[in-house]
Order: sequence, then structure tokens, then C-alpha cells
Amino acid sequence: MRTLKLVAVSAGLGSPSSTRLLTDRLLQAARYRLAEQEYAVDVQVVELRDLAVDIANNFVTGFPSGRLQDAIDAVTGADGVIAVTPVFTASYSGLFKSFFDLIDPAALTGTPVLVGATGGTARHSLVLDHALRPLFAYLRALVVPTAVYAASEDWGSGGDEASPTGWGEGLPSRITRAGNEFADTVAARPAGRVEDDEVVPFERQLADLRLD
Repeated sequence: MRTLKLVAVSAGLGSPSSTRLLTDRLLQAARYRLAEQEYAVDVQVVELRDLAVDIANNFVTGFPSGRLQDAIDAVTGADGVIAVTPVFTASYSGLFKSFFDLIDPAALTGTPVLVGATGGTARHSLVLDHALRPLFAYLRALVVPTAVYAASEDWGSGGDEASPTGWGEGLPSRITRAGNEFADTVAARPAGRVEDDEVVPFERQLADLRLD
């Protein structure tokens, strides 16, 4: 059985940060699901805060540094990508957007992507559908149905099913469901990349997923 490569992109600015914490927990949920299915998993986390200067220089010079190119290659070569950003001004952060601006528009075609975001209040949760999904739709990625937003108060809900944000589910349940969907999508995806002139219709992608 092939080894699946998962790459998680965290755009958190602090150390530690809630964005990195959510990234790690989504990654853990996906790895656990794939381990249940007896898949070998190779994991890499890309911390954009460490690449901020490299990303800015790339826009000025037109050339990526070695470590920025390594990060881009890791994302575009992954079997599945987890992308998590803090919310700034009701959208993804500028650092997050700048990094994905450097990704070739066809490089993530058909790649399963799990999106997440963190913010101070639950009122910003619509960023998942109004900003992140359109971004990855433009990149032709296959975004899994469940996305995860974590407000500050969510981290205090522990393992409770009742979330203080009023969503009806606590953060752990949403993380598990999203991780499971993502893992199942990655496992069901055929090996190899989809060529530019061989874009698979969205309806056929859904039919091939065989989600539980």
C-alpha cells in the first residue's frame, strides 16, 4: 500500500498560536483515520511565519528562496493539504493569501484540501465559505465538505458536545468529522497527478470518493 503524504499549512503568527494548534489537531484526526485503514502516512507542516520574508522577497525579485521553493513543492506534491489561517479583517490573512498566490493555478487540481480558520469571535466563521472555499475552488482543489472554524471560546469547550458558540457541536467533534472526511477523500483518490488537459469533472470526483 502506498504512503500518503499530508502537508499542513499554518499561517499563525504567534508561537504558540491557536492556528497552529488547530492545524495540529486536524492533522492528528486525519492521521488517526488513515492509520485505522492501515495507510502509512508522511506528514509535513509548513509554518508560514517562518517564510514571511522569503514570500515578500519573491514578489519583489520574482524568484523563490530555496526553503520557499521547498514549501511550494511540498504543497503541490502532497496527496492532501490542510490549510489553516487566522482571520484578519473578516478574511484570510495576507500572509496566507500571499503564499497561495505563488502556487500555480493548476498545481492543486483534484487535490483534497481541508480548510480551517481561527478567530476571536464566532461571527467570523463565514470566512470558511466566503473566502477559503472560493480560493481553493479557483485552484481547482477538492475541498472536503466539513471545514472547521475555532473561536477563542471554543478552546474552553474541551470534549463537550455543547459548544459555547452555539453551533450544536463542540470543537473536538467538528475536528474529528472534518479529519475523517479529509482522510477518506485522500485515501480514495487515485495515485498520480491530474494533468492540466485531463481535468476530472466535479461530479465524477464526488462519485469516486466513496465517503462513509
